[in-house]
Amino acid sequence: MAEYDYVAGKKRIVEILRSRTEVIEIDEVPTEERFTYSNSYTSWITAIFVDIRNSLELFSNENKALVSRVMRSFTSEIIEILRKDPHLREIGIRGDCVYGIYTTHLQSGTYEVLDMAFFANTYMRMLRVLLEQFSLPLIGVGIGVSTAKDLVIKAGRKDTGISNMVWIGDSATKASKFASLGNKDGYRPIVISSLTYQNTIENLVKNSGEAARSWFRERNDESLGTFYDCDVSKIQFGNWIDGGMKE
Repeated sequence: MAEYDYVAGKKRIVEILRSRTEVIEIDEVPTEERFTYSNSYTSWITAIFVDIRNSLELFSNENKALVSRVMRSFTSEIIEILRKDPHLREIGIRGDCVYGIYTTHLQSGTYEVLDMAFFANTYMRMLRVLLEQFSLPLIGVGIGVSTAKDLVIKAGRKDTGISNMVWIGDSATKASKFASLGNKDGYRPIVISSLTYQNTIENLVKNSGEAARSWFRERNDESLGTFYDCDVSKIQFGNWIDGGMKE
């Protein structure tokens, strides 16, 4: 293995620390191609994380082919639900979690991300039925959604081709934490930030009536502040599942 050249490393770090970084406030987060190592952006962002509950129990199963099929059935369709929005800026898998991050300077964009959470929640009903039919382990998920005005930077090692966009603030961080709460210890499957709720509730009421307000339960936590949980499904999708999923 080639040894790390710490002398050259020091020079690179000093160059970074002395460099000027332009922070640009913008409505929509641009595509990755517009990011450089000398700029960064602040914008409104909504993140969604879908996290398997009790994954250690699944992963410890000695039948690794079985584990593979369950994980692929989970990731395949959650990715399909999350990937088609034109405001998507990053999608990926972290261990037992699938996530998507979207630029959402309009409330309608936040509403679309929350609607994906409803689809993901309903999909998990379908998956559980199918897993039971194939005598495979059943899994549940927690779904977290959070909206915030955050800083976005390109981070990595210049000239190596190794880089990623890094989301600094409450959108991805809180969405991940909310996903870890969902469907556990009395929390409903979908957990959303207070700002996500504020940016979507009037659209929900407009489309579904005043009853939509009752779908959400206000929760409070010393570190997370005020947030909401719910267990909302897509009606047509859910009826199809209940009707036997006939093609």
